[in-house]
Amino acid sequence: MKSASRFFLFILLATASCRESRKADHTSPPDQAAVAQDSTNEVFVDSFAARVVLGRDITIKKYFSCLDSLVAAWDTLLPYTLSEHLLVRANSWLIDSLAETDYYRLMAKGRFVYDQQKMVILHKGDTLGIPGEALAAELQARIDSTWIDVNIPEFKLRIMERDSELFVFPVRVGRNQERYLEMAGREVDLRTPIGQGRIVRIERYPSWIDPCNCKPYTETHRDDGRVTRCPQIPWLEPELNGHRPGCLIHPTTNPKTLGKAYSNGCVGMREADAWVAYYHAPVGTRIRFRYDLRGVDENGDTVRLKDIYKRKK
Repeated sequence: MKSASRFFLFILLATASCRESRKADHTSPPDQAAVAQDSTNEVFVDSFAARVVLGRDITIKKYFSCLDSLVAAWDTLLPYTLSEHLLVRANSWLIDSLAETDYYRLMAKGRFVYDQQKMVILHKGDTLGIPGEALAAELQARIDSTWIDVNIPEFKLRIMERDSELFVFPVRVGRNQERYLEMAGREVDLRTPIGQGRIVRIERYPSWIDPCNCKPYTETHRDDGRVTRCPQIPWLEPELNGHRPGCLIHPTTNPKTLGKAYSNGCVGMREADAWVAYYHAPVGTRIRFRYDLRGVDENGDTVRLKDIYKRKK
């Protein structure tokens, strides 16, 4: 309880400071961009209403509750609706830090982590900027114009902003077969479905369950033969053509399966990429699952993709 109280104390101190600044200077509210000069005399714009210094280390297990507390504390003080996605997009370094908790990225650095949830993601003394009104409006406009495109036979997920391609990630998709799944209670077509819709649900604390027998599991076998705890990374659920087919977008702990028709219908991503997708796809984000046999190779040339589901000649 003491550490939690110390964390909230920092929030309250920052809140009080914000209120005092409003009282002291009515011509320069904290959500107004302020112009200053750095040591090289280059003008820069501070687009933050305030900055919050964390009073303790925050692990991944406590990460979402930490952000929820920050959002709740500041939302009533701002002239716009603050959300977790706005807060993190304004502090984009945090997405990079979360991506670096990917098991395989850590192993490439010689670091084995059994339980990702125990990793410290925010350190005591780290600063998070509360976006000002102008920055929040700019970021919200970008979020609102972002959409997800998945081309199934290409094994690619693209994060798009209007017509611009922000990210391209390799994925795995559903197998070309039918199989009895205890979770559904029937034979299920495992092929990833086609359609358009939106992200309708996000699970920030996912339970890992085998759909074939409904058995939960907390550990996972990695591609290198090691066993770890299942990571805590959000899963996204799309609605396609007015239906919720149950094909989630979520991380896989076995990236060797990427580029293959391997799953029970879900779209699997690398752990690092799943964090990026999460912060670019809040509930309501438009999404398209397509089956286009036209692709582009590494040289930018148009190629015909393998028809993995035998849907087109």
